[in-house]
Amino acid sequence: MEYRRILLDGNVVEVVRDGDTLVAADGRRVEAATATHLAPVSPTKILCCHLNHVSRVREFGISLPPAPTWFQKPVSALNSHGGAVVRPANCHYLNYEGEIAIVIGRTARNIKLEDAAYYIAGYTIANDFGLHDFRDTDAGSMLRVKGADTLCPLGPGLVTAWDFRSKAMRTSVNGVVRQDGTTDEMAWDMHYLVTDVARLITLVPGDVILSGTPAFSRPVEPGDVVTVEVEGLGALRNHIVSSPDPVSDEVGAQPTATEEVLSTALGGDWEFRGQRRPEPTDRAALPYPLVHPRYES
Repeated sequence: MEYRRILLDGNVVEVVRDGDTLVAADGRRVEAATATHLAPVSPTKILCCHLNHVSRVREFGISLPPAPTWFQKPVSALNSHGGAVVRPANCHYLNYEGEIAIVIGRTARNIKLEDAAYYIAGYTIANDFGLHDFRDTDAGSMLRVKGADTLCPLGPGLVTAWDFRSKAMRTSVNGVVRQDGTTDEMAWDMHYLVTDVARLITLVPGDVILSGTPAFSRPVEPGDVVTVEVEGLGALRNHIVSSPDPVSDEVGAQPTATEEVLSTALGGDWEFRGQRRPEPTDRAALPYPLVHPRYES
C-alpha cells in the first residue's frame, strides 16, 4: 500500500495511490501527475547516516568506521515531490544525494535488532541535498550544509510492506543517470540503522532515518531537474531554483570554495583524488562576516 499527503481543495488530505490516481477516504480522486504533493510524513526528527554505500566509500578512497556515524536535518528542511530546492545566490556547490528513507511506525527505544522491522511503518524516497559551500565550518554537525530550508525532499509516498533487499536506486539530472546503485551495497541495512539510533534516542511514529547515498553525488545548477528512482518506491522529482537573495554576510560563517569544499562536492572528480587528502583550511583564511567576534585572539 502507498500513502501520500496532498493538498486537495485547500486542505491537507491523506490519499492512497491506485495506479495513476490518488483516492481520498471520502472517494474523491485526483490524478497523481497533477496533484500538489506534501511530504508523506510529519517527523519530529530527521536522522541521517553519513556513509553507508560501499561505492561512495570507494569513491572517496577512505575506510568505513566500525559503526555508522550520524547527523541531523531540522524538520524545517522538509520538502516534497515536485517541490523547488533553493540554492542561495552566493552559493555554488549544491549536491544531490539519492537515498531511501525509513519511516518509524511505533515508538522505539533500546530495541533488539531482530525486532526492528516491527517498528518500521514503511519507506519513502529522499534526496539528501547538501550545500557544501559551508563544509569548512559545518563538516561535523552538517547543520547548514544539510539543514538549510528545502534541502530534504521526501516522497512521493509512504510504501508499506516493502522489502529493502536487492533494490535498484538511480538518481538522474535532466534525464541523465548520475547515481546508479543498489541496496545490497549498504554496509548496514535498514534494521541495523533503526536499532543503532534507538539505543540512545527515542524514535516516535513519523520519524525519518536517511540511510545513505551511492557514489557520484555532484553539484547541480538552477534549472536542473533531479529525479531519484527506487525500485518499488517510485520516483521523487525536484527542480533547482536560485534564491534572489544571498546568504547574509552580516553574521555567521560565509560560503567558501576551499579544498575541503571542492573535494567533497566534486567527489571522485576532484583533481587530487587518489593523490592526497585535501589541505586543511587555515582559520585565518576563512572569510569573516561584517560583525566580528567580541573577543579575538
